[in-house]
Amino acid sequence: MIAIQVPDTYLNQDGLLAQVGDYIQPLAKRVLIITSPTAWLHTAATLEASLRQHGLYYRTLFLEGYCTEESIAALREQAHIERAELILGVGGGKVLDTAKAVADQSDALPMIAVPTVAATCAAWSPISVLYTRDGAHLGRLSLNRLPAWVLVDSTVIARTPVRYLKAGIVDALAKWYEFLPYLRHGDDALSLHIKARIARLAVDMFDAHGEQALADNQQQRVTPALRRVIDAVIALAGIANSVKDERARLGVAHAIHNSLTHQPESKRWLHGEKVGLGLAVQAQLEARHGFDSQELLAQLRRYDSPLTPQTLGLTAESQWDDIAAQVTIPADVATRLPFAVDRAALRQALAATAQADDPALRTDTTD
Repeated sequence: MIAIQVPDTYLNQDGLLAQVGDYIQPLAKRVLIITSPTAWLHTAATLEASLRQHGLYYRTLFLEGYCTEESIAALREQAHIERAELILGVGGGKVLDTAKAVADQSDALPMIAVPTVAATCAAWSPISVLYTRDGAHLGRLSLNRLPAWVLVDSTVIARTPVRYLKAGIVDALAKWYEFLPYLRHGDDALSLHIKARIARLAVDMFDAHGEQALADNQQQRVTPALRRVIDAVIALAGIANSVKDERARLGVAHAIHNSLTHQPESKRWLHGEKVGLGLAVQAQLEARHGFDSQELLAQLRRYDSPLTPQTLGLTAESQWDDIAAQVTIPADVATRLPFAVDRAALRQALAATAQADDPALRTDTTD
């Protein structure tokens, strides 16, 4: 069995924010906008002008915390009160995951995703990631319906701090390095090969254009390199996540990320930065079983990813014990990996990672 679940249409076009109303009008007259204060500050004037031009009724609501079951329920109720015919998500991963879930649980209303950062593939992904109110990972919602449109305006993303794009690149890189162990251990499923080929294409895109895209982002310039990297972060990583079969293939770095979210010190770090540390730990797990992890570590250094728990403020060995204990990898998944992922192995890998040199410095801690 192979299942591929994707949005109806993905479009990356400069100046697209001013045309959002064009895409809403054929679908709905009443719109509930779910956004964040920061995202709305940078998009409201242009977006509202487009909605007014088409005579659309809209109500704007802010998500100020995480994508939680409570926030989804509250916004779903507001969608009902407003008699919303479409959900418009404008923002980063937490906002878009929440908006997707609200639409999916509101009789599968059409939803349009407008990502304002390229820090994850949330605009495309067939799941919504759930957290507690305090930001600890709780689980995921599998969605029945994905966005009708993913509308990417590279001019909006070009104006965001480069830290977000670095985190997005690392999150997308992770797909390849998380699929690779299953391939090494003899998993020859067609679905895995499809996912891995797409994930590798993203890595190749970053190798060819990543450094130039970051330089362009730093200068707030929209260039072919920046567009390609944005597409790789959102669309290629999203496609890789969209291919499924009957076997679960949990990403080890993402499982470590999920455990890290239970540590208060991790809250100021972006998703991709925590995934980066998870990849550094995975590299230690692989090295203990004879696999060369230098390419992976070089990728992480290239994008200033945290390489040690100390960088995230996790300096106590008792915290490393807790992190290792809270990594959840089902036994049937663990048996299909070419290295051990039990609590003891994870604890040893964390300790080894803690001894590694980490050049990553952080001056901007805005999440």
